[in-house]
Amino acid sequence: MSAHQVVHGVSTLTDHDIYLFRQGRHFRLYEKLGAHLREVGGQAGTHFAVWAPSARAVGVAGDFNAWGPTLPLAARLDGSGIWEGFVPGVGRGAQYKYRIEGASGDVCLEKGDPFALLWESPPATASVVWDLDYGWSDGEWMATRGRANALDAPMSVYEMHLGSWRREHGDGWRSLHYDQLAGQLPGYLKALGFTHVEFLPVMEHPFFGSWGYQTTGYFAPSSRYGSPQQFMNLVNALHREGIGVILDWVPSHFPADPHGLWRFDGTHLFEHADPRQGWHPDWNSSIFNYGRHEVRSFLVSSALFWLDRYHADGLRVDAVASMLYLDYSREPGQWVPNEFGGRENLEAIGFLRDLNEAVYREYPDVQTVAEESTAWPMVSRPTWLGGLGFGLKWNMGWMHDTLAYFGQDPVFRKYHHNKLTFGIWYAFHENFTLPLSHDEVVHGKGSLYGRMPGDQWAKCAGLRLLLAFMYAHPGKKLLFMGAELAQVPEWNHDAELEWHLMDVPAHRGVWDFVRALNHVYRAERALHAVDFEPQGFEWMDCSDAEAGVVGFVRRAAPGEGAAQVLCVFNCTPVAREGYRLGVPAPGFWREVLNSDAGEYGGTGRGNLGGLVAEPVTAHGRAHSLAIHLPPLGALYFRHEG
Repeated sequence: MSAHQVVHGVSTLTDHDIYLFRQGRHFRLYEKLGAHLREVGGQAGTHFAVWAPSARAVGVAGDFNAWGPTLPLAARLDGSGIWEGFVPGVGRGAQYKYRIEGASGDVCLEKGDPFALLWESPPATASVVWDLDYGWSDGEWMATRGRANALDAPMSVYEMHLGSWRREHGDGWRSLHYDQLAGQLPGYLKALGFTHVEFLPVMEHPFFGSWGYQTTGYFAPSSRYGSPQQFMNLVNALHREGIGVILDWVPSHFPADPHGLWRFDGTHLFEHADPRQGWHPDWNSSIFNYGRHEVRSFLVSSALFWLDRYHADGLRVDAVASMLYLDYSREPGQWVPNEFGGRENLEAIGFLRDLNEAVYREYPDVQTVAEESTAWPMVSRPTWLGGLGFGLKWNMGWMHDTLAYFGQDPVFRKYHHNKLTFGIWYAFHENFTLPLSHDEVVHGKGSLYGRMPGDQWAKCAGLRLLLAFMYAHPGKKLLFMGAELAQVPEWNHDAELEWHLMDVPAHRGVWDFVRALNHVYRAERALHAVDFEPQGFEWMDCSDAEAGVVGFVRRAAPGEGAAQVLCVFNCTPVAREGYRLGVPAPGFWREVLNSDAGEYGGTGRGNLGGLVAEPVTAHGRAHSLAIHLPPLGALYFRHEG
């Protein structure tokens, strides 16, 4: 066999594979399509298989034939639209593209492989033949991660962008590679006490400034930072330190770059043809055709791929609201109603349910998380109850209200008190994650530190207060990188975090407070064990708008004897001596966290380690505490009887 002669009649696809593919039920499609290293007739090479049903001809070319004449692939005779062939002599590391003659015959498209395991580093656009061999050593984590990912476990997520966390201080301030991150990130997160890390999309993307949200390579980690095995090494290192890995994943839209999925075979193959359904006005990108069975197979296969081959512990699904509504960001006449005349995208709903059923069937020890910004019901409820089947949902309403409140000058907060308290009225409708995410520190919004009013002391105190409120509130936690440093400017993806702030006492105090906050959050079951049921929460007082004070109790379980933590927040810069607050039980309440402690940059005033509840009626309770409330301060008290 010639090194550049395609061998036809060689296939790994069975009739059953084709049946499942066409039914939208093939969820390991990456094992069959794409470029796979094989040996045929005693010769090593690569088997190529690509879906292009409307093409008149499909071939492959690459650096292995100096990008010369196209090596023709053969169309399967079963009507699947798949073209395939084996090319001897093409090995690991070979660069390639498909050359596709469109249905009209007048266009030859050069396309990357939708199933490529690796791509050239952008702006280059070729796919790369690769394998995923790797010696994992995270068996202990994988065997027990169900406990860490459970809904009653502490979940404190550090959200980060790999390319701008830390940079190598040399020519061009290059982003760290995966191996460099593996040497630095796990220890950093462990020291801070985070339970999970969430990466903004690592899937290959042509434009760095999209932060990964314009994906072209749904089966490839970005080669900007290294190889697939090096990314596996990063995940492995995090797991060995007991840190879960959540990957941001974007099935809602994809860019129209000519080498990508857009008009892949000369037709609108992956996307809707009608721009009222297939073009996203917010992001100038294409929308997947969720009604096409083969596209559903592609997307669910991508989701499972990251769980199968990269040991991911969860997927955060981006822009779910844009998938659910046919009129999302569209004016009347710019969208097509569903078959019943409504605005709900029935095909997308079906896809999301298929996705979550497949993930939890295969991996009941992981979580899927929806970024869904509307009041769509039952996002995080099982499909068999009529829900979408996600494990968790971002609580965007809580985020908007809370940041709006803390952004007010304390003088005016009493007029916005309901923004601090309203979230509890719907806190148990879904399994919520409270997100202070990357979206809140870009596009002129300022950093979290910058959004706090006042001077440096007030900004740092206000940020500590905000974080303490988030960690006490029902729901899992997510914090974008840089907040732990009280970063001054908003996030810039072209720079690293302001690491020099670790040497500024006020900012280092915030870092130390985040570490303490994570420690207390993980240690006190009352703060995380019952996040999604009203039995885990009780107001002590939510009505003192004039003083800017709220207090509530978190419980680990219903009934007497359950672990209880009292959380009190003074949202004004006025210290309040002897502030009386009713409590649900007599006995000693130990102060386990004080955001105003001197070690965090506060005034250093506290309650001498704790207080004994007095038999003085307050807020409808027989016992109460006379508390020293520090200015812009948060206090946690554990009940010790």
